Amino acid sequence: MATEKLRPLEDEAWRGFLLTHDRILRAMEEGLAPLNVSLPEYSVLALLGEAGPNGMRMSELAERRVMSTGGLTRLADRLERRGLVRRQRSDADGRGFEMTLTGEGRALLRKAWRRHHGDLRELFFDRLGDDDLRHLAEVWNRLAAEPG
Repeated sequence: MATEKLRPLEDEAWRGFLLTHDRILRAMEEGLAPLNVSLPEYSVLALLGEAGPNGMRMSELAERRVMSTGGLTRLADRLERRGLVRRQRSDADGRGFEMTLTGEGRALLRKAWRRHHGDLRELFFDRLGDDDLRHLAEVWNRLAAEPG
């Protein structure tokens, strides 16, 4: 059975994406390591920081992080044990849970934001012009759309 091969340009684009993705994520993880924060933990803390003092429902956090509710629960357990987040039953319906940052979580997030944004600038944004960024944003939006 013959398999269809990628064209050289397709192969170069795909391999370039994978290599760059791996290198940038590894560097971002290394940047957050001195703060004792993993990239998935940072992502949840950042979403909570953007949500403000009322926090966010755990189900919405899982959806926005593209992770299972079980995976988010385990991550939330770790963050809660470290005193960075607080979980409580939703005032709206009493069924779901909402998560908010604690004072300690906000303080850590401010440090992590500075580091993360600095790393993003060095590894990504400073190496591209505005036209490149606009083009990339268009490509990501096109690829994120549902097929069909």
